[in-house]
Amino acid sequence: MWRRNGLSLVLLGLTLLFIGGQIATGLNVHNQDLIEHGRAPLDLWSYVASGHFISATFENWESEFLQMGMYVLLTVSLRQHGSAESRPLDPAQEEERVEAGPTPWPVRRGGLWKTLYGHSLAIAFGALFLISFSLHAVGSWRAEQVEEQLIGRQPPSFLEHLGSSTFWFESMQNWQSEFLAVLSLVVLTIFLRQKDSPQSKPVQAPHAQTGD
Repeated sequence: MWRRNGLSLVLLGLTLLFIGGQIATGLNVHNQDLIEHGRAPLDLWSYVASGHFISATFENWESEFLQMGMYVLLTVSLRQHGSAESRPLDPAQEEERVEAGPTPWPVRRGGLWKTLYGHSLAIAFGALFLISFSLHAVGSWRAEQVEEQLIGRQPPSFLEHLGSSTFWFESMQNWQSEFLAVLSLVVLTIFLRQKDSPQSKPVQAPHAQTGD
């Protein structure tokens, strides 16, 4: 099981580890703020359901799913000469490698099922982005309501918060960093190598070689 699923198991473990760290530190920070304003601190489960945690979590998830979804779509038709992350410039150089094994059932069914399956990766990332964006919006609004109440001001309505610079600043600061990270990967793989990594060209490959 480890040999077949080691990568996903390690990534899942790291995700859970850092979510746990986020909860522990976020709970401490948020409770300090509440205590300073004369409010009772939250317990663990109340914090996990709070706007402070939901907003911070899905603000980041939203940008990750946007990054991956756009990357999947953009690499369908756009190329970067010399990048391991690009399809070859010449379509004749592309080979669709299919290993032996059972064909997925949507392919066997054909028609609409096959069409949807052929775009299912982008559809999944799009759905995950919309879900995360919605949860970020709700969590951010709830967090701002608490903040405004602590200082004795009238909390905004959901639509007021959704149209505010505060909400979009939270999103844009993450979106730009995600696309910068992808740009770095696309460009750096032209000139740099990592032995045995599927994200890198072979060490001996010329800089002009496009694709992995």
